[in-house]
Amino acid sequence: MEAFYNGGVLVKKEFAVIGLGRFGGSICQTLSDQGMEVLAIDMDEDKVNQYANIASHAVVGDTTDEMVLKSLGIRNFDHVIVAIGDNIQASILTTIILKELGVKKITVKAQNDYHEKVLSKIGADKIVHPERDMGKRIANNIISNSVLDYLELSDEHSIIEVIANSRMAGYSLIELDIRAKYGINIVAIKREKEIIVSPQASELIQEGDILIIIGADSDIDRFQTKLYSR
Repeated sequence: MEAFYNGGVLVKKEFAVIGLGRFGGSICQTLSDQGMEVLAIDMDEDKVNQYANIASHAVVGDTTDEMVLKSLGIRNFDHVIVAIGDNIQASILTTIILKELGVKKITVKAQNDYHEKVLSKIGADKIVHPERDMGKRIANNIISNSVLDYLELSDEHSIIEVIANSRMAGYSLIELDIRAKYGINIVAIKREKEIIVSPQASELIQEGDILIIIGADSDIDRFQTKLYSR
């Protein structure tokens, strides 16, 4: 189940990842590492076996077959990621079927600009390019409604943009003491059309502010768990 926090209230959604190549596998691994429940699907039995102990469920299946997707109950999933490799036709057909079955949100990996144009025309909700968007970044974006953007600086450090919630509103940076408590730094605050770079310790956080945070992934996770969970 997808776990993200909206105003401190835990909301859960279900994921399916179609295609377990480097990109899809990265998304599947990251979602699973975050404790999410994920259905992993691929036509290659060896790949499915590779992720059998990583994903919640892993199945061999041809997703260009509508009956296969129906049998998996795919329309009940809130978010399906189509990460099919070089077979552009399979990617397009799978996306069309997912749309026809009424899947709420579909993210699709595009091979090139032409593929992206076709995916856009047939109604993909989000289109990503592996060379531009790493699987880990995409996975972290879709886990949480609070995370607006995620940039991996290294294997252990990242920059994220998060929406300040009611727990932080009305407190100054010094009162929140985020750097001392979590080891992360708020390097800028976006407030409507204003951007506050290197905010002062006395700066008051407003609900809805976009905080640009840099730090170790483990520290960022602790910060999110503490301030975005019940």
